[in-house]
Amino acid sequence: MSLKPASQMREVGFFIGQQKGVQRMEQKPQIEIRGLCKDYPIPGGEVHALSNISLTIDKGDIYGIIGMSGAGKSTLIRCLNRLDTPTDGQIFIDGENILAMSKQQLRQTRRRMAMIFQQFNLLMQKSVARNVRYPLEIAGVPKKQANERVIELLRIVGLEDKAGAYPAQLSGGQKQRVAIARALASDPEMLLCDEATSALDPMTTQSILSLLQKINRELGITVVLITHEMAVIRQICNKVAILDGGKLAEQGTVDDVFMHTKSAAGRRLFGILPDQEEIPPQPAIRIVFDGEAAEKPIISKLVKDCGLEVNILSADIRQLNQKAYGQMMIARPQDPEDVKRVMEYLTREGLTVEEVHVP
Repeated sequence: MSLKPASQMREVGFFIGQQKGVQRMEQKPQIEIRGLCKDYPIPGGEVHALSNISLTIDKGDIYGIIGMSGAGKSTLIRCLNRLDTPTDGQIFIDGENILAMSKQQLRQTRRRMAMIFQQFNLLMQKSVARNVRYPLEIAGVPKKQANERVIELLRIVGLEDKAGAYPAQLSGGQKQRVAIARALASDPEMLLCDEATSALDPMTTQSILSLLQKINRELGITVVLITHEMAVIRQICNKVAILDGGKLAEQGTVDDVFMHTKSAAGRRLFGILPDQEEIPPQPAIRIVFDGEAAEKPIISKLVKDCGLEVNILSADIRQLNQKAYGQMMIARPQDPEDVKRVMEYLTREGLTVEEVHVP
């Protein structure tokens, strides 16, 4: 089923919490974080969970925040909606600093955000329909209107035949779809996803990511997605921030960060460096190419034109935002002049190249 654009659904009264015909004036960036810090006290000192994080998220982004366990990802997303209060820094939503808001202003801003979690957080004693209807009941929406909204939401997430089922009768993917439907009930402009696919098998993960992508595309909802899985970032995100030890390692479009990875954390996540840093490194040259360049006989031409032997260490092709990208590792020649010739040749061919160390 094709989803109606958010503006159309608001006009016909599907969305609650605002008058028909009222259009919101969006500003960019929709989310802006400046110098965010979060410290937690411990006996004898404190833990720096976040240190000087600054990033911007535009309306309509699917923005991935990735890092290993303990990188500060969940702390960051909890700060975004003030479930956790930062130690220092500023967070702006459409130009308004949420850290300076009154309780009433904060409640209104939170209505524009929804959140889904790894463990679904469904009410086990309530049916699927009642789980989805729950936020509408709290908001005081009339029963008839709420029931119509629930039917529409279950249709959006593909669970219209599960309205009377209970969470214990559902698969993990179905539970997450219920959680997404419930999150959409309050007409959010932003959807915060905290490891929303981490408890799911690969096939179910694909279906949930496709649903999030469809919601983003057809309803215009900005998605902020916390994950430790690079495959999730590659599939649906247009921008990414990499956290490492509570610090921002790098950020940018997914394409740019992949092709010009600068940080050790980014190299590990993209599979350019090993997780085990104690493995002795081997000097190499990393070649990055898009799908069009992948069809060219680059290496055979390099051997022929430069008269050098090439030792290929590894090669693969990955999908980033439905576009094919490849990377290849070749052993770096010992002679500095040969290294220069190889780098210059590959650059002239329009490829992205850099010297790295691999196991």
